Amino acid sequence: MAEAHVERRLAAIFAADVAGYSRLMARDEERTLAGLKAVRASLVDPTIAAYHGRIVKTTGDGLLVEFASAVDAARCGAEIQRGMAAQNVNVPQDARIEFRIGIHVGDIIIDDNDIFGDGVNIAARLEGIAEAGGICISRQAFDQIEGKLELAFREMGLQNLKNITKPIDVFAIELDRTGGNPGQSNPNQEIKYCRTPDGVRLAYAMSGSGPPLVKAANWMNHLEYDWESPVWRHVFRGLSRNHTLIRYDARGNGMSDWDVDELSLDAWVSDLETVVDTARVERFPLVGISQGCAVAVSYAVRHPERVSHLLLYGGFALGGKKREPQEKEKRDAMKTLMRLGWGADNPSFRQIFTGLFIPGATQEQAASFNELQRRTTSPECAARYFDTVGDIDITDLLAKVTAKTLVMHVRGDLVNPIEAGRALAAGIPGARFVALQGQNHLFLEKEQASQRFFEEIKLFLGR
Repeated sequence: MAEAHVERRLAAIFAADVAGYSRLMARDEERTLAGLKAVRASLVDPTIAAYHGRIVKTTGDGLLVEFASAVDAARCGAEIQRGMAAQNVNVPQDARIEFRIGIHVGDIIIDDNDIFGDGVNIAARLEGIAEAGGICISRQAFDQIEGKLELAFREMGLQNLKNITKPIDVFAIELDRTGGNPGQSNPNQEIKYCRTPDGVRLAYAMSGSGPPLVKAANWMNHLEYDWESPVWRHVFRGLSRNHTLIRYDARGNGMSDWDVDELSLDAWVSDLETVVDTARVERFPLVGISQGCAVAVSYAVRHPERVSHLLLYGGFALGGKKREPQEKEKRDAMKTLMRLGWGADNPSFRQIFTGLFIPGATQEQAASFNELQRRTTSPECAARYFDTVGDIDITDLLAKVTAKTLVMHVRGDLVNPIEAGRALAAGIPGARFVALQGQNHLFLEKEQASQRFFEEIKLFLGR
């Protein structure tokens, strides 16, 4: 008996679904269904048809589409995502319908107008790791698109996708940029070097245009990697939007010298002094994030004539080891583990920190933060840095701050509790405190906290 003929062909497979669909449905089923139907009719389906796509099937909030060309699939995805972004401008973050899209080029099996095979499965898994409003594509799709579209791409590296045997090389399409090559830094960022009085080489970067805005360094910064990272890039590009942002990698971190004799609050303040003197900025708003807040406060007290505004986010006046006894024991244990597992190829240990810093991260964001930790510093320096941060105490400096001060903190912060932020604000004369929604120590791009953060800064600096 002859075997039944199986029809196969090479195709670009496009998979999409609505990010947070279950949450939207739980909030308001009728509104969500009506909204999804409206955007399908007005934007999604017409755009797919315009780029010669065939909708194979729909699955509630998702759809599977076949294209003959990866170029058409990418153009279609970019147009849909940009159209959705425009429609969502005045919609509250937690009520937005936002798609995630995955695109892969591969062999498919056709059966009664449906499609099957690994190519379909890979596209679906790529969709699953895309950010809300984002597009992830495979190496196979990228090779077909490269040089043919005015789109920018960011390398995500090899990703282990669920139920896919081999790692897949993945790229994210960056819809807020055009042109350029994957991995290429934004041309508005210029990296330079300077040297501290004790001989440590520091890397610093300038980006954007306008009046100066200086950011004090914090733990786990890397000028180049952060600029492209899905965890940090929205922060630094946002701060560069209306200012010339000056930031740097502290000693022991990133592109600055790792092998240093002294790690201390005084040394970190000296690093900041060296950078602003080298950059020749006289008076400026100063931003501190996490333990960078202690550096910023210390600098503002030493140099009140140079700091016009103090912006502090996620910080504290008293280090973790000094806040409560059990915290010291926990940090001592973590310090030992750092020395053993920080630089390992397996990211399992670093995932512990990722889970604390950004528990709400997507798979892409978590993988990026895991890699950031490895790239940022050595195991020994990570342990020393962590230990030194735990001993910080600037409580006696707070009353001496004369600059206008804004303190912001996420309510559910697992790294530095919101009580630490409230205490920081309470100690600074006239400081304003703003509590942001969320639980990520560093707010992510699509969170309400991100928009609020930049709105508060704009209002504060406009005074």
